[in-house]
Amino acid sequence: MSSQNDPDKYQLSVDQRAFQQGVQKFCHERIAPRAAEIDASGIFPMDLFKEMGALGFMGAPYGEEWGGAGCDAVMVCLLLEEVSRASGAVGSSLNAHISLASSVIANHGTDEQKQRYLREMTSGRKIGAFGLTEPAGGSDAAACKTRAVKKGDHWVLNGVKQFITNSPVADIFVVTARTAEGKGSAGVSAFILEKGMKGLSVGPQDTKMGVNGSPTAQVFMDDVPVPGKNIIGQEGKGFREFAQTLDRGRVNVAALSVGLGQAAVDAAILYAGEREQFGRKISEFQGIQWPIAEMATEIEAAKLLTLNAARMYDAGLAIKKEGAMAKFFAAEASLRACSSAIEIYGGYGYMRDFPVERYYRDAKMYQIGEGTSQIQRMIIARELLGRIRN
Repeated sequence: MSSQNDPDKYQLSVDQRAFQQGVQKFCHERIAPRAAEIDASGIFPMDLFKEMGALGFMGAPYGEEWGGAGCDAVMVCLLLEEVSRASGAVGSSLNAHISLASSVIANHGTDEQKQRYLREMTSGRKIGAFGLTEPAGGSDAAACKTRAVKKGDHWVLNGVKQFITNSPVADIFVVTARTAEGKGSAGVSAFILEKGMKGLSVGPQDTKMGVNGSPTAQVFMDDVPVPGKNIIGQEGKGFREFAQTLDRGRVNVAALSVGLGQAAVDAAILYAGEREQFGRKISEFQGIQWPIAEMATEIEAAKLLTLNAARMYDAGLAIKKEGAMAKFFAAEASLRACSSAIEIYGGYGYMRDFPVERYYRDAKMYQIGEGTSQIQRMIIARELLGRIRN
């Protein structure tokens, strides 16, 4: 095992270390042995999510009063890192459930909404999906075309959401819809929808490059009647609520990236110590040593950026810049590490018989999801230059 597993150097508390060790055990015994099968089949491993629910992972960040485990942001990052290290697909779906769909309800929902929906999600009895992206939106997330019209004590929603993680298996959908005309994100509200609502449907599962087994699909709303009590937070402020979720969510995606990158580093070290060429272990060649050194250094730096942002969040500090930095650097470093691991494996690295090609396919997703690397650059620059202007 690599030194990345030594928790003391990261100054973790006793509770944080114990939690990480429990997660590592579960991932090693239950997730990692099935990772290749999950990727090959593309089937969502519902049984693993039920098990994670029983262990408290599905409600890790939320208070015990709502069925959660009461974990701090550092512990959530450790959870997602270890799960992603075992399977990018399982990590991606877990993240969409706990740090996207659940968080909007937890942070902005009423007690009634939390009692009815959040408790079902933290227990793992129901899976959540987060509907922000639209076919014409992409990085312009504020350009919401989905409409919600008030009719009596209900809202009627019409629109389409795109690339929605967990949607084929979700029971609860948290989505944005425009309730009033406005510039940019103004007039956008957030709603809770349930599987089985009239007019709510999910399209065919997307065929993707990676994170197979973490299903995504379009979500269609055709005159969906939504009770008035299912609006989350303030009418017209939904995008702002989602944006706050994304600030924290970027740190969690950074943790997912660190996990995949560390898996690539571990695989490269293991292979280099076993593979022989020209009568020597390839670990003796500088051409192998240097990329491994670079991979390990970048993933270590990514983990430190991620933990720093998580600790700032736990301290109640703003993390817009730090979260974007962690997500940007970790996603890029992870993809580079996975690419280098394939090169170290040579031809074998390109084969499905070895895990490094799966790591690469999965890691590519984190350059895109929850804000592309280009968007993260914009956020970082805006935060830095805005301070100068002010």
